[in-house]
Amino acid sequence: MSEPPLKSASFTRSVASSTPPLPTWVYVSLAVNGLLLAVVLLVVLRDYSLSAASRSLPTPSVQSNLLVPVSTPTPELGPRHQLTYQQWVDLLRQEAKAAAEANPQRLTVLVGDSLSLWFPPELLPAAQTWLNQGISGETSAGLLKRLDLFEQTQPETILVMIGINDLIRQVRDETLLANHRQILRTLRQQHPDAQIVLQSILPHGGAQASWEGRDRLLAISNDHIRQLNQELQTIAIAEEVDYLDLHPLFSDAQGNLHPELSTDGLHLSRQGYLVWRTALQMREVTKNEE
Repeated sequence: MSEPPLKSASFTRSVASSTPPLPTWVYVSLAVNGLLLAVVLLVVLRDYSLSAASRSLPTPSVQSNLLVPVSTPTPELGPRHQLTYQQWVDLLRQEAKAAAEANPQRLTVLVGDSLSLWFPPELLPAAQTWLNQGISGETSAGLLKRLDLFEQTQPETILVMIGINDLIRQVRDETLLANHRQILRTLRQQHPDAQIVLQSILPHGGAQASWEGRDRLLAISNDHIRQLNQELQTIAIAEEVDYLDLHPLFSDAQGNLHPELSTDGLHLSRQGYLVWRTALQMREVTKNEE
């Protein structure tokens, strides 16, 4: 995503038009997302300063919750950022192999692009063991082709976020959505006991964005991203996986990525990752209470 190379009917209508009643878990999933929105908004609004909150939060040891304790770079720095795509794939294959051999309890796999890749290790919830399978600049087609890298692992949860690079590269909506559907089906087949969570595509910063590919971002409407997320939610329901709608948590009053939660209108700041972490933690608490 940081590498420069690089329609939707509403969810409400699509659900209302179906004849059979929805299963109970669908309503539970929607309720969970509503609760997450309320709780995380409180975090965002509290003093309007998440940096202060970050200093008050405990910082777990990286080794305690990362299976492969590598140094996670910022979008500007870090040796992993300098890797070619094939080098990324080779590295992630090695890390996934280590995960399969160690077979840790409560393994959670992050799959996606640089948004997942740069999740600060110290902010990942410490109750799980984490395997980060993000690649900078990744697309839905690229992710679909490399799901076998961690096929031999036994994760409890798989968190998927992908799609913004497809939009930057002007991939057709139909292709993006079809790739998402196949990604979920493949993961369900490879990991039948895992809880698979599809996360929404985040908005971008609009006119305030400073990312080097700003013009390509401005060509993408945040309203369009929101509509695509409605389609993704429908796909998640059809494929019987969880859907976590992060989009409202990161949007400002104009529907753009909130400046305080981003470094450049595309990538996330530490405050942005705090919001994401809080959403993951609240989702975990809610699931445990079911």
